Amino acid sequence: MEYQDIAIGLDVGTTKIVAMVGRRNEYNKIEILGIGRSKSIGVHRGVVNNITQTIEAIREAVSEAEHSSGLKIKEVIVGIAGQHIRSLQHNDYITRLGFENVINQKDIQKLIDQVHKLVMLPGEEIIHVLPQEYKVDSQTEIEEPIGMYGSRLEANFHVVVGQVSSIRNIGRCVKAAGLNLSGMTLEPLASAEAVLSKEEREAGVALVDIGGGTTDIAIFKDNVIRHTAVIPFGGNVITDNIKTDCLIIERQAELLKIKFGSAWPGENKETEIVCIPGLRGRDPKEISLKHLSKIIHKRVCEILEKVNIEIKNYGNEEQKKRLIAGLVMTGGGSQLKHIRPLTEYITGMDVRIGYSNEHIAGGENGLISNPEYATSIGLVIKGIDDKKKYICTTTNMGRRYYDETYSSKFISKKFYEKNKKLNSEDNNTDHSDKKNKTKSKSFLEIWADKFRQILNDTE
Repeated sequence: MEYQDIAIGLDVGTTKIVAMVGRRNEYNKIEILGIGRSKSIGVHRGVVNNITQTIEAIREAVSEAEHSSGLKIKEVIVGIAGQHIRSLQHNDYITRLGFENVINQKDIQKLIDQVHKLVMLPGEEIIHVLPQEYKVDSQTEIEEPIGMYGSRLEANFHVVVGQVSSIRNIGRCVKAAGLNLSGMTLEPLASAEAVLSKEEREAGVALVDIGGGTTDIAIFKDNVIRHTAVIPFGGNVITDNIKTDCLIIERQAELLKIKFGSAWPGENKETEIVCIPGLRGRDPKEISLKHLSKIIHKRVCEILEKVNIEIKNYGNEEQKKRLIAGLVMTGGGSQLKHIRPLTEYITGMDVRIGYSNEHIAGGENGLISNPEYATSIGLVIKGIDDKKKYICTTTNMGRRYYDETYSSKFISKKFYEKNKKLNSEDNNTDHSDKKNKTKSKSFLEIWADKFRQILNDTE
């Protein structure tokens, strides 16, 4: 089996870290070859706050995935989320000198690279530049401008921005775990790959991924990403409230939420009681399921109200109604009992729970297609598609590579491969031979040395 057919997704979440190995089979389905999972104890609300613990958790998940797949994992594509993520709309254009020639991929990449040079707030950098609609000269609402004539190429972009420190910390953890980072993807975009159909994206749909530390939102219309947002709390706030209100430990609170929790208080009677064992010989605690569901209901309503506000931020009430496919919920929090009718009540939209069944092959899809693995599956799909684009593309501008050496920026394939060649030449050249070289270093070699020195200093 060729490694170029395989992709590994690494979901660094607040409650769990999942490494998933997959490939696309001849029926265009994703075959899961292995999966590893570990408890995430170094991440808070999607942001790494303990480097050492996160590295160990990544190693544990990757080791388990290697054991179950029988493959050595060398590089991963990582999902990124967290309270530091924000998005904005931007319009930009380029003027083509050779307008007698048709627009090609190089022109589009030039426009995207120009957007990447936007000045952000201090400490921020651009993660994604996602084109929405193009405009060529006076012709508007163009989905694909390649092959058209025109002197001015213009586009609306959805730009996703994050904190440099948070992005670099994730890259640092992956590298320290002995892995190469092939790319980073915003987690709601990855989840969308796993649970949304092409018809839903075209009709208009809001994806809501309720994770442990964050709730991620992505809105699509006419097959184009229109809005993204990250709400800085998720299922963990529900667990914390149960723990505080019922005076029990976190593990017990989480089990209560999963086994007996409901987002609809009217479901339970006052007489329904669950007994929690006391600690070290203390008396057991009796907790009313009615009281438990009231705690959960209050916190879930807060999350869904924030979701509703973000959907309204996409546009006015009329635009919200144009999301014909309604709302798709995924993530671990979407499995909470009665959360679907409550979401329909608060948002006024049709709601379904998002599973990955249609993308998964094999007999294990009952477990793997569970909503809590949607982001991991989406990362595998994204990794496979990126490799396919790289193999099939006829231009060097078709793929961007992630390299921590270059200030955590995505760099062009041409620049990446030149630097990779230089690194291999440096490693294969004897030290004494280097002293005897009289040939001056090229501009690229000088800058490569400088960036390597910067990386060594940060370590």
